Amino acid sequence: MSFSNIMDSNSYTGGLATDPGTEQLISARTRLLGPAYRLFYERPVHLVRGRGSHMFDADGVRYLDAYNNVVSVGHCHPNVVSAVTRQLETLNTHTRYLHEGIVDYSARLLGTFADSGADDIDQVMYACTGSEANDLALRVAQMYTGATGVIVTGDAYHGNTEAVTAISPSLGGDTTVGPHVRTVPAPDSYRTGTAVAAKFRADVQAAITDLQAAGHGVRCLIVDTIFSSDGIYPDPSVLGPAVEAVRAAGGVFIADEVQPGFGRTGDSMWGFSRHGVVPDLVTMGKPMANGLPVAAMAARSEVLEAFARGVPYFNTFGGNPVSMAAAAAVLDVIEDEQLIANAARVGATLQDELARITAGHPRIGDVRGCGLYVGVEVVTDPETALPNRAAAHDLVNAMRDRRVLISVCGSDGNVLKIRPPLVFSMADVDWLCTEFGAALAELP
Repeated sequence: MSFSNIMDSNSYTGGLATDPGTEQLISARTRLLGPAYRLFYERPVHLVRGRGSHMFDADGVRYLDAYNNVVSVGHCHPNVVSAVTRQLETLNTHTRYLHEGIVDYSARLLGTFADSGADDIDQVMYACTGSEANDLALRVAQMYTGATGVIVTGDAYHGNTEAVTAISPSLGGDTTVGPHVRTVPAPDSYRTGTAVAAKFRADVQAAITDLQAAGHGVRCLIVDTIFSSDGIYPDPSVLGPAVEAVRAAGGVFIADEVQPGFGRTGDSMWGFSRHGVVPDLVTMGKPMANGLPVAAMAARSEVLEAFARGVPYFNTFGGNPVSMAAAAAVLDVIEDEQLIANAARVGATLQDELARITAGHPRIGDVRGCGLYVGVEVVTDPETALPNRAAAHDLVNAMRDRRVLISVCGSDGNVLKIRPPLVFSMADVDWLCTEFGAALAELP
């Protein structure tokens, strides 16, 4: 089977003995779903229940969820469950009928952009997944610019429709980056240091020149604003100069906020605001409704106008009343429980503790992040900074065996990805760091 970096750096490959019931479930899943689907960990986890930042397996064993940003305000948050239940008992339909839910939520959502200094982002369209939102953003950008060329980072992931697979090099396998796409190295501040912003701008400018020479022009630069799949690079200096170069070439900037958005970074609602740039288009997905399939593309109306006037848009489930109720409840919880401040406070403690635990360790090169998004770079040795995929894989599975769930990212699959729900607590930090210290001590 072909290897996909984003899918297979922490995937189950079979062979390790588990209990008969788990083996039967794995076998049935493989037979019915086919080989394209993946499971996490050398020994997959059979989860049946969740609450807050904790999950429970079929034997009642409790796990610490330090990875899941889909349920951004925690598993089974009662406010979200209640809002969804009330609306599901009342009405669920599509957006070709009038309904207050989508209007009220849209006003609140767009208000968060104004609060982040992006009041030009004034219209929004809905879909079901981040992949659909990014697909839509590409279409809008092409109609606005008249160009086809796209610039992405070298291990970007933006979804799995045909259009966004072509701009998602991290998928690997038999997928290919489109001929209209140019990749640039991620802004690796760990290895590049203070020159990272200048290097990133130069790389983007080289991609612009190449796209223009090939006759594609520049449609857009699209990045996840914390460079999640590339290895988690939070340096806020890197985007401004690159975006300036793209706009000078006639392109637009698409901020993919599926992972850093909704308070994840602890600075504000949106990851792009840390960089001091205002996007032309913003896409969002997973965290919007705490597990229900909701996604959106927000836009400057000037950029959206050509598409909106020329292409009738309809998404059967995008923006339905139940999804809007869930999304509104998520905003309520973020505000009422001050989860952005929690992400900043708890995330800072988590990062500090991980840095303390790993200081001087011969396999750890860097601890970096922002808010509740932290990466730990696993290397062969800190002096050469050579990535160590095998050691990262061993740490992830050691943590799984210690009932703490994390994963990996980066082009070499060597960066531990720690991305818990926004309700992560100081007690959860203690649990994670205690187990991580023990796992690290056992690493060869």
